[in-house]
Amino acid sequence: MRQVFEGNAWVFGDHVNTDQILPGRFLDRPAEEVGRYALVGLDEIFPDRVAPGDFVVGGVNFGCGSSRETAVLALKQAGVSAVIARSFARIFFRNAINNGFPAVIIGDTAEIRQGDRLRLDLSARTVTDLRTGAVLPVQNLTGTSLEILQHGGIVAYTLARIGGRGGQTP
Repeated sequence: MRQVFEGNAWVFGDHVNTDQILPGRFLDRPAEEVGRYALVGLDEIFPDRVAPGDFVVGGVNFGCGSSRETAVLALKQAGVSAVIARSFARIFFRNAINNGFPAVIIGDTAEIRQGDRLRLDLSARTVTDLRTGAVLPVQNLTGTSLEILQHGGIVAYTLARIGGRGGQTP
C-alpha cells in the first residue's frame, strides 16, 4: 500500500452519516458504480468535481448512521484517498479498514479549508496542510488496524496470515 498521499481537501462537518455518503436511493446500483453517487446527500456534484487522490475531511462522528459498507466503497471508488476526521463512527471505521481505505483521526480539523492541499504520510504518521504548513499527528492506525490497511483489507490480511500455516486459522 502507498504510504504518502497528496490531494485537495473536501471539507464537510460533524456527524456526516452513511445516508449522506451514499443515499439509500442508490443502494440498488451495482457495487462497481456506487462511486458515481459518493456524498451526493451533501453535495450533488461532488462525484463530478472530486479528483483522484483528494481527501474528505470531516469533524466528529464521521460515518454515523447505518452499517452500510457501500458508503466506504463509494468514497473509495470516487477516487478519495482517505477520510480525515476528528472521530469516526465505530462501524464506519471498521468497514474502512477492512476494505483497505484509510480512516485517519487527527486532533482538530477546524483549520483545514475547502481546497487546501493535504499530504498524508502513513509512515511518518502525519497529515500536513500545505497551505498553512501545519503538521498534524495521526492519532490512530496502529497495530492490527495498520496491518490490515497495509495488506489492502481484511481479506488479503487474513489470507497472508493463514498462508504460512498450512490452511490453519490464525
